[in-house]
Amino acid sequence: MKFRLLLLSLCSLLLSAQSLKDFEKRITEFTLANGMHFIVFERHEAPVVSFHSYVNAGSVDDPSGETGIAHMFEHMAFKGTETIGTKNWPAEKLALDQVERVYDRYDAERNKGEKADAGKLATLKKERDAAIEKANSYVVPNAYTQIIEENGGVGLNAGTGEDSTDYFYNFPRNRLELWFLLESQRFYDPVFREFYKERDVVREERRMRVESSPQGMLVESLLAGSFEAHPYHNMPGGWASDIENFRETEAVAFYKKYYVPANITIGIAGDVDPKECRWMAEKYFSILPAGPLPSGPRTVEPPQKGERRLAVESPAQPFMAISYKRPDQISKDDPVFDVLNEILSGERTGLLYKELVRDQKIALAAGTQASFPGGKYPNLFLFFLVPNMGHTVEENEKACYKIIEHVKSEKVDEGTLNRIKTKVRADLIHRLDSNSGMAGALTSYYVAYGDWRKMFTGIDEIAKVTADDVQRVAKQYLIPDARTVTWIVAPATAKEGK
Repeated sequence: MKFRLLLLSLCSLLLSAQSLKDFEKRITEFTLANGMHFIVFERHEAPVVSFHSYVNAGSVDDPSGETGIAHMFEHMAFKGTETIGTKNWPAEKLALDQVERVYDRYDAERNKGEKADAGKLATLKKERDAAIEKANSYVVPNAYTQIIEENGGVGLNAGTGEDSTDYFYNFPRNRLELWFLLESQRFYDPVFREFYKERDVVREERRMRVESSPQGMLVESLLAGSFEAHPYHNMPGGWASDIENFRETEAVAFYKKYYVPANITIGIAGDVDPKECRWMAEKYFSILPAGPLPSGPRTVEPPQKGERRLAVESPAQPFMAISYKRPDQISKDDPVFDVLNEILSGERTGLLYKELVRDQKIALAAGTQASFPGGKYPNLFLFFLVPNMGHTVEENEKACYKIIEHVKSEKVDEGTLNRIKTKVRADLIHRLDSNSGMAGALTSYYVAYGDWRKMFTGIDEIAKVTADDVQRVAKQYLIPDARTVTWIVAPATAKEGK
């Protein structure tokens, strides 16, 4: 206990030392004429730099019939350019064009439906597959990533969420200009080589992560049930039938619409000179042509008018997810949800753990997530429950609702509130302790709130949350009419409803 109090006190001191004013002195922001925004953070403790490219487009922006197309860019991210990753670009370009021409003829015949000529389809499929194989023969595998690794780059990765697509890695300080060259060319001159090969990889990922995963199937059912209209009802990986029919031309159209400079924010953190970064940004990224800023989805989720319940058949470990509708991340109640999340599932001090896991021993795990699956649009406050041996999801569900009613009827004490607020400060310090964490936080906060300073002002907002706020939000949002319940049930006992 003494060590924990000491740690929390230390974290408070560190946050005071790393105040907003101190950070402002180390951050430089600028926007190129084409609209691309850069945030540079100086940290000279070690000769390394972290880079984070944040594209403000995720699965929520997938066009109808193309769910998962944003995720495809995660797989296309480091395939190279016209000069990197090819044995013979002119010949490869001709081969890639031929693939699309054959594919067009194949799709035209297939689209005839029952009138399609089966023999012709078989012939065109062989021709299409041969064209793809020929185009792939010009590829130098992993050429782009090899350049990065040979120059000391580490942590190369990408990720796709509902609200964004992120690309990131780290370089030694003396490879700063190489990053500007490689990253700018990747956005300016991408070649979607091996597109159909990667399409098969994406399809296999869905099979592994969703179709063969009870938890994946449960989450997919939860989202589909929770969101009737809004595209949050689609998983980032997309639906199988959409993935299987992706066309490279569709990916190009998505790229041209969403990968415009004004929709991309770059975070750079580490041993850098901001003036040098700006000069290199102008030199390398100014070649990207400006484009109109894309709009988000126009569909608004209608109000939910009653509890929804869905059972997912699986012989796996019983599992339950309970979601409640909540407003987006710019809502005045967003910090209250963060505090409520900590009250319910803050490690071993949360009510769910103490009641269901530690004391009643009816659950192996129980917790919450304050915002799911994304935060840009109205989303979900999520509960998850994993029953212990000999106990049921029904038993856990009832116990969970009892805890929710307790939060509504009994105000949280000031000691708990203060502990949570201190923990939030500590979590921020931990995140900002690394260059990569800093680069990612700067871009995500800037895009989400229009200002990276929200990292600090958000803590001030959490500090203002009162016990009355927590009780009010619980009463307002954790209600049966806004609830969707999804659970795993053994096939032999599966039945409609519960």
